[in-house]
Amino acid sequence: MKLNELGLLVVISGPSGVGKGTIRKALFEIPDNNFCYSVSMTTRKPREGEVNGVDYFFVSHEEFATRIKENRFLEYAEFVGEYYGTPKDYIEKKLDEGKEVIMEIEVQGALKVREQKPEAVFIFIVPPSKQALYDRLTKRGTEKGIEIQRRVEKAEREYNLAYKYDYIVVNDDVANAADRIYAIIRAEHAKTERSIHKYYKLMEGNQS
Repeated sequence: MKLNELGLLVVISGPSGVGKGTIRKALFEIPDNNFCYSVSMTTRKPREGEVNGVDYFFVSHEEFATRIKENRFLEYAEFVGEYYGTPKDYIEKKLDEGKEVIMEIEVQGALKVREQKPEAVFIFIVPPSKQALYDRLTKRGTEKGIEIQRRVEKAEREYNLAYKYDYIVVNDDVANAADRIYAIIRAEHAKTERSIHKYYKLMEGNQS
């Protein structure tokens, strides 16, 4: 009998530009992992190459509204007339299968998830310095100078919310950051509060 039969919900969060997506991809490249990506639901139309159930769950505005009324999202938000959210049923299904469900999400969304899933593991990603964040946003080439400055200022405000997370991981090197998160996940499974009941059952089974 394994001590950890249920999976963990691992929330990787932090300001825009800190490298959440890059770290998440590196985490999934670790050999023999048991990770599952948290697939979001959206009302927007699929883009070329996107697959339903892999990139997103694509639904109508009506279905999304019904799910909101039925409280079937861990969190949701509206952006430019379209809705995005994290479906509870998908998360619970994967956790019951023993998967480590990896959620990559912005700070405000993570705090909403924490309200409903306080037992999840929340990891706050930070850059090694303010200049490093500025450089990353500049290299992306997706924003202009004014927008980059706004994102840096927003990031500085979000740093003040780091105390709401369980761990802080500095993204000084992507591979190192992914290794730290993997170590956190393994350590979390060994916590007494997560494994004690399974341990007792294991010991009962070993009695002659």
